[in-house]
Amino acid sequence: MSRVAAQRLMVFNNYTYTLETIIQAGQKNITITSVPIRVNEDLRPSRLVKSIPSYIKRSIATIVRIFIIYRPFRFFGTIGVVLFSIGFLIGVRFIWKYLTGDGEGHIQSLILASVLMCMGFQALLTAFVADLLSANRKLLEDIRFKAAKLLKNG
Repeated sequence: MSRVAAQRLMVFNNYTYTLETIIQAGQKNITITSVPIRVNEDLRPSRLVKSIPSYIKRSIATIVRIFIIYRPFRFFGTIGVVLFSIGFLIGVRFIWKYLTGDGEGHIQSLILASVLMCMGFQALLTAFVADLLSANRKLLEDIRFKAAKLLKNG
């Protein structure tokens, strides 16, 4: 990865930059190169990785966070569509029961359907707001990169 490409990356995580850098490079179409390295023997226990499960847990959190940063509409939109769809199906079930005369005692289905549909709608609204924030972040990253380039050259 070139120095210019590295300047285009913004690392948010203070645990490890490796996963975040690889994912960001992929999102920004920056070519990365794998360099073979030799591994030293363990002289002492790692201060960064306490155990494999803790590393996996922190890595999953990092991956989800980067996914939310770079694909917010897909993340929140999927949650919204799933919640809204479940609520809609429960609502259709209630309407079917009501129209066939078996609607009594199923009012909790109507309440659950309305709550799920409201949550789904709110998640969809969050998806739109998060997508706008993502677009703003990309513009700010471009401005920051160009400003740094201008300061360096002039």
